Amino acid sequence: MTDLNGKNIIVTGASGGIGNSIVEKLNQAGANILASGTKTEKLDEIKSKYGNIKTLKFDISQNDKIDEFIENATKELGGSLDCMVNNAGITHDNLAIRMSLEEWQKVIDINLTSTFLMSKSAIKKMLKNKSGRIVNITSVVGHTGNLGQANYTASKAGIIAMSKSLAIEYAKKNININCISPGFIKTAMTDKLDDKFKEAIISKIPSARLGEPDDIANAVLFLCTDQSSYINGETLHVNGGMYMA
Repeated sequence: MTDLNGKNIIVTGASGGIGNSIVEKLNQAGANILASGTKTEKLDEIKSKYGNIKTLKFDISQNDKIDEFIENATKELGGSLDCMVNNAGITHDNLAIRMSLEEWQKVIDINLTSTFLMSKSAIKKMLKNKSGRIVNITSVVGHTGNLGQANYTASKAGIIAMSKSLAIEYAKKNININCISPGFIKTAMTDKLDDKFKEAIISKIPSARLGEPDDIANAVLFLCTDQSSYINGETLHVNGGMYMA
């Protein structure tokens, strides 16, 4: 059963389309959720829509405050942490020869370094419980590469390798670390794409459609439950067959 009653879960990047669906799906399964993001208005909407969900504004680029954030978030949840969903991330696209060091570094710092530090801090809490789950959201382009996204693809590929290393380190402590790699999903970002470009993307997807945010949320739900207890260090591809590992 996909039952998360009594489980304390932190979700970052909760104010986006995918993040919002993750929050909703975990809430339906009975989890105690702390939703985090950078947009106060969006967090207020979550709190209004789901009266039982706690929210905490936080920018994961503030690396020196991550331990404090995890401490405060865990306290809000009642003192323990069962699952961490690292969904927050950014893009800053440019062709490689035009990409500045700042553009490269900012994406690497937020997507990869901050995800590592969030995971590290969460693991410390989970060690006290002698169990835990971490789900890191990566991307299909972390496996395939993509035009104008050398920084983003490097950061997402890095998350995958990093997650495998963490999984090896903490498997004996009953802490599972896995990734979900979304393909092209219907969000506010893809809604802005030119129709011809969107058609070109869909032509490469065997399922012949873009994914829904719920497709990712369903995968997160699975990896947060005991149904996935023997899955560790893996990447679950949710892309309609666009990339088959």
